[in-house]
Parts: sequence; C-alpha cells; structure tokens
Amino acid sequence: MPDRGGGPTGPRIRVGRPSRRIRTLLTTLGVLAALAMLFVMFAGFWTDWLWYRSVDYSSVFTTTLGTKIGLFAVFGLLMALAVGTNIWLAHRLRPPLSAMSMEQQSLDRYRMSIAPYKRWALLAVTALVGLVAGASAAGQWRTWLQWINGVSFHQKDPQFHKDISFYTFDLPWYRFLLSFGFAAAVLSLIAAALVHYLYGGLRLTSPGHRATAAATGHLSVLLGVFVGLKAIAYWLDRYGLAVKSSGLKSTDGWTGLRYVDANAYLPAKTILFIIALICAVLFFATLWRRTWQLPVIGFGLMVLSAVLIGGLYPAIVQKFQVQPNEQAKEAPYIKKNITATREAYGIDKADIQDYAGRNNVEDKDRENLRAEANTTASLRLLDPNIVSPTFQQKQQVKGYYQFPSTLDVDRYKKDGKEQDTVIGLRELNLKGIPERNWINDHFKYTHGYGAITAKGTAVTSEGEPDFTENSLPTTGDLPKYEQRVYFGEKTTQYSIVGGPQKELDYSSDRGEKSYSYQGKSGVSLSNPVNRAAYAVAFGEPQILYSGAIGDGSRILYNRTPKERVEAVAPWLTIDGDAYPAVVDGRIQWIVDAYTTTNGYPYASRTTLGDTTADSLTTGQRAVVAQQNQVNYIRNSVKATVDAYDGTVKLYQWDTQDPVLKTWMKAFPGTVKAKSDIAPALMEHLRYPQDLFKVQRELLTRYHVTNPGTFYTGSERWEVPDDPTTKKGNAVPPYYLSMKMPRQKAQTFSLTTTLTPKSRENLGAFMAVDADATSPEYGKIRILKMPSDNPVSGPQQVQSNFNSDTKIAEKINVLKRMGGDSEVEYGNLLTVPLGDGLLYVEPVYVRGAGTNYPLLRKVLVTYGKNTAFEDTLEEALDAVFGKKASAGGTPQPEKPSKPSQDPTVKQALKDAQDAFVAGQKALEGKNWAEYGKAQDALKDALDRAAKAEAKSAEKAGDKSGDKSGDQNGKPGS
Repeated sequence: MPDRGGGPTGPRIRVGRPSRRIRTLLTTLGVLAALAMLFVMFAGFWTDWLWYRSVDYSSVFTTTLGTKIGLFAVFGLLMALAVGTNIWLAHRLRPPLSAMSMEQQSLDRYRMSIAPYKRWALLAVTALVGLVAGASAAGQWRTWLQWINGVSFHQKDPQFHKDISFYTFDLPWYRFLLSFGFAAAVLSLIAAALVHYLYGGLRLTSPGHRATAAATGHLSVLLGVFVGLKAIAYWLDRYGLAVKSSGLKSTDGWTGLRYVDANAYLPAKTILFIIALICAVLFFATLWRRTWQLPVIGFGLMVLSAVLIGGLYPAIVQKFQVQPNEQAKEAPYIKKNITATREAYGIDKADIQDYAGRNNVEDKDRENLRAEANTTASLRLLDPNIVSPTFQQKQQVKGYYQFPSTLDVDRYKKDGKEQDTVIGLRELNLKGIPERNWINDHFKYTHGYGAITAKGTAVTSEGEPDFTENSLPTTGDLPKYEQRVYFGEKTTQYSIVGGPQKELDYSSDRGEKSYSYQGKSGVSLSNPVNRAAYAVAFGEPQILYSGAIGDGSRILYNRTPKERVEAVAPWLTIDGDAYPAVVDGRIQWIVDAYTTTNGYPYASRTTLGDTTADSLTTGQRAVVAQQNQVNYIRNSVKATVDAYDGTVKLYQWDTQDPVLKTWMKAFPGTVKAKSDIAPALMEHLRYPQDLFKVQRELLTRYHVTNPGTFYTGSERWEVPDDPTTKKGNAVPPYYLSMKMPRQKAQTFSLTTTLTPKSRENLGAFMAVDADATSPEYGKIRILKMPSDNPVSGPQQVQSNFNSDTKIAEKINVLKRMGGDSEVEYGNLLTVPLGDGLLYVEPVYVRGAGTNYPLLRKVLVTYGKNTAFEDTLEEALDAVFGKKASAGGTPQPEKPSKPSQDPTVKQALKDAQDAFVAGQKALEGKNWAEYGKAQDALKDALDRAAKAEAKSAEKAGDKSGDKSGDQNGKPGS
C-alpha cells in the first residue's frame, strides 16, 4: 500500500555504489576466504588419508569414511524428504481464501512476507533437518557395520530363546531406526501443523470447525504413524528387558529380567503393543470418518493403560508378591544372571578350591617349607613400579632420554632357562634437550635408543638392579637388535626424518653420531601439497617453506603404540599398558586389545574405567577405556607396533569370539590369523592386566553360583587397597613365575589377593596362567580361605610389619642412614606355600641427596613368623628357623626373656599406644594426627633402644666382673 501520510518530505540521499575496484577486491577476498576454509577442511581429510595409506590400513579409512558418508546421505535425505514432503502436502491442502477472521487477518502478513521465498524456505528447512539427521546417523557407523556383518553366537538367551547376536548386533540397529522414525514423525507433525495453521487449515480461536477435513486427515495419518512406531517400541521393549539394568539386593550393575519383569512388565508390554496398534488404526480411519473422536478416545485409553498396566501393576506385583519373599521369587532369575555373567566375562571355568591357609609352622615342616620356598616361585625383588628412578639414574646416560615411571615385567631366556626380567626402553625426552628450537625438537632429536633389562629376582650387593642389558648402545644378554626407538609410549611429538637435516643418533665419549632414518614409515613431504596440508594440520607454517625439508623427508606422527592401534582398529578397546619386547632383532610394542559389547543378555555391566583403576593408574599408567560400560569382554586381538618403523600388526587371538568375527567381516584383511604369530613373539605374549582386573572384580561376587548365597551376599569378596600406599586405591595385580597347588612346575602368572567384604583378613588368592605358550593359558585358579580360621590379609600383614618394634627400629635406622632418607615399600607379593601363604616385600631406601631407591631389606612373613633381613635368602632362613634374625620375629627354639627394665617397658608401651593411635588416624584419614602419632612412635622407639642399650651395657659389666672373679682376676 502507498504511504498516505501527510507532511513534507526531505531530500532523498542517494547512496553511491562501490567502485568496480572495491567490488572486485571484496569479491576476491571472499573467494580467498572460502578457498582457505575449504583447504583447511581438505587438509584434515588429506592428512588422514595419507597416514592410513602409510601404515597400509587404507581400507579402514575408506570403509569407515564410506560408511559415514552413506549413512549421512541416506538418512539425511530420508529426513529431508519426510519433513519436506509433509510441508509441501500441508501447503497443497490449504483451504481456499474466504472471508477472513481476525485470527487469519493477523496471520496474513506472515503469509505475504513468506510468499516470495516459499521455495527457498522449504529448501532451507529440509536441508537443515537433513544435515542434523545425517550427522546423527553417521555417528552410528559401528552399529550399522555390526548389524550388516553380524555373525551368530550359536547360543540363545534363556527367556526369549533368541541368539545372543540379536541383542548385540540387531537390537541396537532396530532401536536406532525406531528413534529415527520417531524424530521424522514428530518433526513432520510439527512442520505440517504450523503450515496448516499459517494457511487456515487449523484454527485456534475462529468460530466453527477447528480444522479442515484435509488437515484432519493429514495430521491423523502422522499421528497414526507416531502411535504405530510406539507399538513397535513396546514390542522391542520386551526384548530390551533382557539387557536392562536394574537394582537388586547385593548386586551392582544387575542386568536381565527379574520376577517383576517376567511376570508384570513383559505381559504389560505385550498388551500395550496391541492397544497401540488398535489406536494407530483408529487414527488412520479418520481418512474416511473425518472425526477425531475415536482416535482421541483410543489415545487416551493407551495413555491410561501405560500408567495402569505399565506402571501401577508392576509396582503392585513388586510390593505384594516379590518383597515378602524376594529371595525365593528372584532365585531363578539370579541363576540366569550368574550363568550369563560368568560366560560373558570368561570366568565360568575358574577353578575354585578350598585352601587351609595355616598360620603355624610345625618344627618337622620347617626344612621342607624352606626347600619348597626356593622352588614354588621366582620371588621378584625388583619392583617395576618403584625402580624406574634407578634405571633413570644409572642408564639414562643423557638428559634427553627417559624411562616410563612404571617399567614392565617380561621373560627372557639365558642358557636355556627362563628368567623374570624387568624391562624399560630408553625413550626420547624433549624437555631434556640442551637447546630447544624447532629444528632440534623435530629434526635432530627424533628417537630414543635401547632396551634396558635387569633381573627381576636379584639385585647387586649395593641394592641396585642387576642389569642384563645396559650402556649406550646397549650390550648384554640380548641378541643383536635394532636399538633405535622412533615409536614409544613417551613419543608424542611429530618428527621429520630422512631429508637433508641429519638426526642425532646417540653421543658418546667419542662425540655425536649422526643418522638418517631408513624406515618406510611416515608420510612423504616431497610433495608441496602434502607440505601445505601438514603445515595447516599441525599449525606450523615452517613445514611449508623450511630448507630442512627436501627429497626423502618423511613426517612421523601418531607415534604411541596405543594411538596407532586405536587408529587402525577403531572398533577395539585398547589395554592401558603396552609393553616392549625384543623379538627377532626388533623392539616390538605388544598391545592387548579387546572386543566388547553392552548387549549381552542377563550379564551384569561393569564400567571399565572404574574396574581397571588401581594404585598405579593414579598417574603412572593409563586406564583402559575410561567410562566405557560393557557386559561382555574378550582379549580377542594381540597387536604389535614396531618401535623402529611403526609397523602395526593385528593378530586374531580368540578364534571363537563372534564380535571379532563380525569386525573381521566388516574390515577384511586387517587382522592376521593366529597361526601367523611367530614363535619368538609368542614367548613374550602374556595375559593382560586390565582383563584380569575386570575378571577379579566380577569374581568378588560371581564366584558364588548358588542363588540364595548370592542374594544374601554373605560370601562376597572385595579387592583390597594397596597396603604399601596411603591413597586408598586398589592393589594392582602382579606378574611373577610361580606354581599353584596341584601344578607341577612354575609358570608365568598374574596374581592378586581378595578379602571378605568390609574385612581385612584374606578371603581368596587368585592367579591366572599368563604364559601364552602354556597349554593352560588363561586358566583362572582361586584358593578360597577358611572363614572359621581367618588368614591374615595383605593389609594385616603390612600392619604387622609396621607394628613390630624390632622392624620399626631397623626402619628408623634406615631412615637415618646418610641423613633423612626415605623408605619405600615395594610390591607385597603373596605366594601359596605348604597350605599356608608366604608374603614377601622388598624395602627400598631413597638416600638423602639421591633421587633413586636402592633395595636394602626384605620383609618376609609366613603364618605368625616374620623376618626383616638384608637378603631374601636370609629372611627365608630366619622365618623357617634356620638361623637367628637380625630383625623381625621368627620362632626361636626357646623364647627370649623380655626386658625387665621399667624404662624399656614404658617406652614399648608408649610405642604400642602411638601405633594404635596412628592406625586410627590412618583409618579416619586424619593426616595431622597420623603425623603426630608417627613422631610419638619414633620417640618411644628411640627411648626403648637407648634404655635397652644401657641395660645391655650394665649386664655386660656384671658378666665381666663375674668372669673375672671366677678366673681369679678382675674383670676388665
């Protein structure tokens, strides 16, 4: 409408158009900005492709990318079509213009403003919902690949008798399709309703019919689709009960049907499915009846039924049928849960046997026990969690090298005899480079050098590791091997190698030795496009123009073993601890990898990040999978990463695992056969720690197979806290060569202790055969302790160590050696021996002014006998009565007479009181009071030692006088 307002108008100001030069400049800048954005996107894609091609796993990249693009395109297009079609249909079904009500007149201006842009608005809306839906669908690439490639478990669930694969591979995909259908129906319904309202098909305030017949039919069909999808959801919910988590007394992470599920929820879901189908038909019937009455009534009945049948009825069953006799009602379902959980975690074949765990040593058994102690286990004195600083001090050689804070335990043969060995790689440490700059960080200092090994069961006379491979370059027991470490746990920076800039190989007294990388790993930078892409990807423009890059230059990145295996096998869950081994002249990182699922029916769930945490994962080593929740796990893949050229190889370890077979179908050719594992590599494969920790956590409850006992929780165990630390974290499992009862010879094992719930005495000792060459690899053996004759657990043993006054005095002497020294307790090893348990703990001293620990003493206990000696042999001799102990409390032939000096007696009483006060403060985590108690304990022990010394001196004087009298001479 023309402006009909009166009044004068001012002169019009004419705004001139920008000059052609400015328009050209702006256009050019816009094009350049767009090209820059496109190149940044291209750089990420291109560098990923180049990396996968460099490690010969390009099929993983193409399969993953192709699947994501396909899902994005298909589901994005489907969502766009669904919403766009319903918008178009609603517009087409709009009523003809007629006398407008006030409501329609107010909407007319919106219709007029949209009219010129209707087509563009439709395209914008459909494109937006299509992009969002496509991006969401692309994230389901794992679900799609598992569904399309799923193989049978050849095992059925106990409730619906469907193959396990239905729950692990099929049901997740059906649920995604259902959620996508709900989203499409709801968005289409909202979009159609808005268009109908905008063009008069729906009226909220106008008199007469609220909706035209066309709008009624259209919206009714969409509502019918929504209710029909709800019917399908009710049907799938029936199967979902088998993988549903719920709470039950004495259980955590309970999964599967309970009594109320099988007898209330299951029939309720079936009834609601039928009601929802009828309701959907009523909505479709409005196409002919043109009335909302019946579908609205049906929908109301469906909602009421969902409340009464799906909510109130199960609550009544639970309250009046289950709770009065819950144990009996739930027993059949507990049994199903126990069976499924034990199978899903591979603990169903655990061998549990009763064990006496005797506390007393008979005189007639001492000699046999002492001899058996030498053969029952190779007791490891070198704690890989403590001695890293000693490796660093003795074998770092240069400041730009480093060792991991936690070393690894492996086995190497010498003279045909297998020996437990502590190993660590001398990796690169950029922080130790004398002068930091771009060339030094990425061109000159590129790799570590050498594997350092030491005997696990012995130390030198000075308490240092007894190195079997050391120096730079290394020499020792290992055969000749490639010592350069380009890929390692600490190697996180990128390096550019093989070009004009020479690398520092290593330096010695003769000077620095240069080197140029000869491996085939890495991506070539001879191509200017590649250089530009990596300059953008790493945010480093010098890559584009630096003269240090030329013919032969290659860039190495993604250099940690965990990163490389995760990248080439994104469908695997990676163990938190990769470990190195020297195999056939190369250093190989060995990485354990798991296949997992969250959909194993009736199997209880566990959170991997919590279950695999212990006192070492607080900063020393990684935690597996963080908060990934699963209820099925298999160590199905053993992977290796070459420390020199980064080659990644995946080997099928569990040949029966259906999850692995599914992924091998999805990514053919990526996993090698188990038969391809070389014998030399097989000798270094071991049972993984994280799987063992998951299994031990499950076995704290699922060692019980009787539903009644399981329900009461009376035999529940728990993983004890590490007694050698004050952080309250779980004790880590330990590798050592040992033999369990009924085993004829030692085997490389992974062991742990378990205590009864909320108690400190020992509940069980658990070990698994960890030697991959053993025919019983993976065999779990559990020694169950008697409940009527409690056996000391690790915390009680450590407490006894700490409370023994003679040991405490010796430790105080160690602390005073060379000033204020720090005493560190090593791994508290537990070994079954002669129907009892032998505890061995190395004690290290970190002297004042030094930054590395040395082994100074060994604590040993068996039953009620304790010894604290300089060597393991001496401690064992003392415990089993072969000779007197320099410290500790072995059983002597005749008990010594306690001191009668009142000063000594009072000091010892004060020491005992201080110890008790310290323990109470420790339990309450009151560190201030604990410190005061420790000071009081030290003061009391010092007073006792001084008084005892004076008393002994007086006794010596009297004895001398008496001797002199007997010989007719004065005593001297």
